[in-house]
Amino acid sequence: MRAAVVHGPGDVRIDTRPDPAPGPGEVLVAMEWGGICGSDVAYWRHGASGTAVLKHPLVLGHEVAGRVAGLGPGVTGVEPGQPVTVHPAEPVGDTTLPARIAGRTNLLPRVRYFGSAAFHPHTDGGFSELRVVRADQLRPLPDGVSTRQGALAEPLAVALHAVQRAGDVTGRTVLVNGAGPIGCLVAAAAKHRGAATVIAADVTTSALAIARRLGADEVVDLAAGDALPEDVELVFEASGAPAALGGALRATARGGTLVQVGNLPGEPATAVLGDLVTREITWIGSYRFVDEITDAVRALGDGLDVSPLITHTFDLDQAGEALAVAAGRDSCKVLLRLGDS
Repeated sequence: MRAAVVHGPGDVRIDTRPDPAPGPGEVLVAMEWGGICGSDVAYWRHGASGTAVLKHPLVLGHEVAGRVAGLGPGVTGVEPGQPVTVHPAEPVGDTTLPARIAGRTNLLPRVRYFGSAAFHPHTDGGFSELRVVRADQLRPLPDGVSTRQGALAEPLAVALHAVQRAGDVTGRTVLVNGAGPIGCLVAAAAKHRGAATVIAADVTTSALAIARRLGADEVVDLAAGDALPEDVELVFEASGAPAALGGALRATARGGTLVQVGNLPGEPATAVLGDLVTREITWIGSYRFVDEITDAVRALGDGLDVSPLITHTFDLDQAGEALAVAAGRDSCKVLLRLGDS
């Protein structure tokens, strides 16, 4: 089989690897589509994503969907040819959590994730023609949801988890600061969950246009000199830029809530945080998701259309070009065609 493998900074290759075979409790998936995430770009650009540093070649990709191609011993409940997406997290070791965070498996201290160099050996991702997956990681796609759409279930799950962290958004006004792929999906998820008004802010006009197509009622073009609104009860900070924190906190109403879904740097960074105290803002972190990928699949089946997020598609053998486009400002979600679909 062929796979998109990063060997080091600026070095992604289409390698040929042996076809895998499923073992007990495992399923072989013929991959069809994969979405490029910021972590994929980071491994390609820098040979690292956050504190996870490449020590050997790594198959990229954790936003994937395909069809069941084979069943290992003991697997029931899925059929060959069935379209599926994949929950890319696999807990490692003791999965006991303190009672105060019971069930929040995204907070386990050791979790293997598709396409991650956090462990040695690394955990290969799904940007390959075939991938063996634990049966309990599969999420069947409902009728009417293509594998192309299914590849967006993982980032949609990240957005749904962020909205869930905010509590009930029904009838509320929401500001999403940062209209990249996750920010646009947070806008879509908030509207899907009943928000009355969603305002999206960004420095890129094209990103704001996508946010509108995904449900944003109003947009704020920061590059054009537009100002963030004032006194918004619920704000999602999706840019991950420390320089944006001061403005996001100032936009949050006194006693309001700021959900941090954009990844912040792992090293010291300058940010204006005074309003966090003087406005008594509740600042909540949001990390990956628990099982909201099941909710994401259900939302797609219910008609939530996130396809406007997709701006570019490439074949697997164009992975290098696809990563370069994903790293630029002229794209939102870039998909790789991994096989027949």
